[in-house]
Amino acid sequence: MNYLHGFHAGNHADVLKHTVLIHLLKRLKAKDKPFFVLDTHAGRGRYLIQGEQARKTDEAQGGVFRMITLRKLPAPLAAYLEQVERDNPVGALVSYPGSPLIAAQQMRAEDRLVCVEAQKGEADALKSLFAHDGRVQVLAGDGYAAVKAQLPPKERRGLVLIDPPYEAQEQEYGLILQALNDGLARWPTGIYAVWYPIKQRAALKPFLRRAAQLPCKSALVLELLVRPDNSPLRMNGSGMLILNAPFRMDAELGSSLSKLVELLDDGGASHRVEWLKNAD
Repeated sequence: MNYLHGFHAGNHADVLKHTVLIHLLKRLKAKDKPFFVLDTHAGRGRYLIQGEQARKTDEAQGGVFRMITLRKLPAPLAAYLEQVERDNPVGALVSYPGSPLIAAQQMRAEDRLVCVEAQKGEADALKSLFAHDGRVQVLAGDGYAAVKAQLPPKERRGLVLIDPPYEAQEQEYGLILQALNDGLARWPTGIYAVWYPIKQRAALKPFLRRAAQLPCKSALVLELLVRPDNSPLRMNGSGMLILNAPFRMDAELGSSLSKLVELLDDGGASHRVEWLKNAD
């Protein structure tokens, strides 16, 4: 199971991933032309924060719950909170939207979303969620294989979100890099957004070094740590690797990450915004 899916809904990693996702979608909507989104590890689309699994971990208490009553936030964080509140009754927080639901709610009538989920129960829930939305196609299967099958899209613009389970971390990095290579070969102008957990920094270095060598125009890293990255026993933070990131995305999200360090600090929080590869 993915770090974010299920009982981890609304934690600090979700806050980062979905803030970045919403920002990317808003940038795509800035142009009149339709866009395409591929979510390779989609999950079920909506999660109960107040359910039994959520009570076992209470991870949302260290994430979205710390933010939900705040105002005067940087625009990307305000947009994130607005999205979460949109999926809940006024004045309550009982459910959390996953990336497919966030994407669908951000999309326009002419945009298109393909969601892929390997676990049957999750895929069935996702199909039920989008049963009456003609813009959304839900596929049960291998998300990495979908990169080959679905690209390039007819819209010629959009993004691929890769948010895998990281059950075997080193093996997962190889699968991600291969998928990115396959995707860029088919769709070199697409935006590719990869979420990754941070336990110990050393484990990430080979992955990010190889990512910087991919045939993309640019590679941007956005990371949020709520505690120092020296404990292998828990997820200390997470990051987003963005290939072909929109212009000035680093500047537009920098203040939001600084604010999240302040809000979600669990003893030694920090953030990182760095271009691994600059656009020519």
